Amino acid sequence: MHRHISISSHREYRFYQGPFSSCVANGIQAVNFLGDRFLRKYRPSAGIEDLYTHSVNSAFSPQEAFLVTGAPHASAYYPRDFAWFYPDVLDPETIMDSEDAVRRVRLLEKSVRLMLEAVRADVVTTTIVPAGGDRYIGVNYFSLPSDTLLGILAGLEQIMRADQRASSFLAMAQGAHAGRLLLAEYREDLKKAILQLAGALQPFDDNGLTALLCDVNAPRSAATDTRAERRRFVTNACVYATFVHGIRMGVIDRIELEGVLGRALPQYKTELLGLFGKHGYIRHSLDSGSEPGASSVALDFVNVQEGFWDLGNESERALFAATTDLILGEPRFRIRDMSLFLVSADNPQTKMIHKIAAPAYQGRSCWPTFNVEFADRMLEYDEFSGTDTYRSCARDILRDIRTATETHGGYQELLSERGLKYRTWAYQSAVAHSWFPRFLSVWRRAFGTPLLNRN
Repeated sequence: MHRHISISSHREYRFYQGPFSSCVANGIQAVNFLGDRFLRKYRPSAGIEDLYTHSVNSAFSPQEAFLVTGAPHASAYYPRDFAWFYPDVLDPETIMDSEDAVRRVRLLEKSVRLMLEAVRADVVTTTIVPAGGDRYIGVNYFSLPSDTLLGILAGLEQIMRADQRASSFLAMAQGAHAGRLLLAEYREDLKKAILQLAGALQPFDDNGLTALLCDVNAPRSAATDTRAERRRFVTNACVYATFVHGIRMGVIDRIELEGVLGRALPQYKTELLGLFGKHGYIRHSLDSGSEPGASSVALDFVNVQEGFWDLGNESERALFAATTDLILGEPRFRIRDMSLFLVSADNPQTKMIHKIAAPAYQGRSCWPTFNVEFADRMLEYDEFSGTDTYRSCARDILRDIRTATETHGGYQELLSERGLKYRTWAYQSAVAHSWFPRFLSVWRRAFGTPLLNRN
């Protein structure tokens, strides 16, 4: 099926879905991924300043139609990324100059508008694949999404709040105005989608502990989308974060949402924490046959910035600390001789295509950006607890990401368990240009000074 969407600029976006369209999208993606694997030219190691400048010029080029990670993902758009991987695109301290600010605001606005058009067309999928001109295919890799709406809301909120950070860039105020207009234009479409998500939740009972889950009977996709487990913490944490963003932005009324959920929002969260945290730490999946302890946790428990965790809450801090300590205390989680952590101690259950093409893609591999979020939550824990429990560890993580970035010639999507570029016969990790600003923002939080000298 396809839907025609007219927009104020008199362009028409066409969104397609269905088996035939998915086959076309899969073909486009296969050619792009395999072509990148064998044709990409490597950038030599360099200093952090030069690498960042190159990344910014690549990620926010005026020629880009949409904010993307970088090859091999650059042929498709991933709405979740606006929550997970580039929440600090408009952080003034990461912006090079006024021209860079203009490019970022314009690109973010274009990106958010396209995602909102997809929502209006009822194409809320994990991935949007361009199919020529203004034609786009909505396809789900590799199951229905749990965090697509979260990414769309986060992207819209970032542009709306662009003028709330101290900045001399005029583009920020212009972006914020554009963001508010977008919210007014698409508020009802977003509200409808959020209510549909809330209405799709199902009750799950684990020996008397009950909660509403998005993935009781089938996996739901999140940033770690290749993991095929059901009843995952991260997918359900993303759904909760979606509701929080929607209420905060005025997209949906809290009372109306709670009426659909059949419980107050704090109770909904308490039930999730009781279910996944019943052993005193956050278990990654209730569908997993892993042994208790470190084998049953995953690094994506840190969730997104301003997402699930409220570390001002003492009981949540205790769960966060217990899960963090399991990861820090398990050697199998760590790259040898480095302070970087793998997604999980063991490779997870995955689809057959991933077993063949990239078996450790979201298991025994290291995602620098998940490590950045881990470090950021650690810093937040220390701030709320009034301690220095994790600050040194957070700084070590960030220092090692800097070293890996300089060594490998760019900010890596992921590293192997030996600290090398993750690469298989079919796949190699992207140089994630657009993820780089988030690293700079968290570095400033950890060390109190900017990573780069802008004088």
